[in-house]
Amino acid sequence: MPESQGKSKCVEFRIPVPDVVSVAEFAPYEQASQLLAVGTNSRVCVYTCRFKDEEEDVEDFDYKLICDFENGSRVTTVAWSPKSTMNTVPRILKFAVAGSDKQIKIFSTDMKGNDSDKIIKGHNGYINSLVFDPMGGEQLASTGDDMTCRLWSPEGDQALCFILGAPGMSVCWHPEEPMKILVGLKNGVIKLFSLTGQQQIMSFDCGGQVPLKEVDWCQGNSLLIGAAAGPDWFVFDTSVASHCIDKRQGHNEGVRHIRWCKCKDNLVATVGRPDGQIKVYNTKQQQVSLTVTQQVAYGMSWHLILPILAVGGDQKVHLYMLDAV
Repeated sequence: MPESQGKSKCVEFRIPVPDVVSVAEFAPYEQASQLLAVGTNSRVCVYTCRFKDEEEDVEDFDYKLICDFENGSRVTTVAWSPKSTMNTVPRILKFAVAGSDKQIKIFSTDMKGNDSDKIIKGHNGYINSLVFDPMGGEQLASTGDDMTCRLWSPEGDQALCFILGAPGMSVCWHPEEPMKILVGLKNGVIKLFSLTGQQQIMSFDCGGQVPLKEVDWCQGNSLLIGAAAGPDWFVFDTSVASHCIDKRQGHNEGVRHIRWCKCKDNLVATVGRPDGQIKVYNTKQQQVSLTVTQQVAYGMSWHLILPILAVGGDQKVHLYMLDAV
């Protein structure tokens, strides 16, 4: 059962999945916030998730599998396109997937049998992170072990390539900073690039802590960047300096994931070792609001509107709903 400190309480829901979950990613857009993409060893399943806090006809939690795509390889990362919407007729689902085959696949469907997929090739190593242009979804950014960050056109052609100098672990694109790209490198350096000038404009350093596993750009406050490196997690403020403004021990044997809560920017979640340890921190109250241990924990994503954290597990997705935070 989840453990909490202070006043926070947690309710757990689960979605059964027929395989080990490698990625669980909520759509970060209002018109598609109920969508959850779940990646496994060979497939991507999309579920709708409905909670009583949003919809009166839901008792506690309701989910439904609405589509299932064959990926052909283990899913390592998923990125939702802002073109996805559940508010129009027909409904549109569009997302990009990278897997162990070192390729990018873009899947789209109108939920009426008109499905399509596009394969993008160009990376020379494993692809660790993807993100769509958050404004129009016309471009896609990717980064990976070949030490590059690449931008792709809607046709799948490479539009831009930044040479990084180390494997790229995360790429972030903020809706309030559409002409900038943030890339986290395995060597503990975080680089901010200008798309207009096509060059690096800022960098941040985790002080020698390696390997850096993930970075996240706070959706509620575009000045804040979170990073997971070694056993610690870091917070950087882009308006202050390149040095971190906060550093905390996360997990003794290494932090693997870090994500800012999208609806409450005082909450930060991490996943790390030993075991599948999950922690949620309240940065304002300087306390750990939640500690959970799963037998398996891969991938992590916050719901856009509610303080609900999705984490992949062994044949299930765990959803932790926090309260009084």
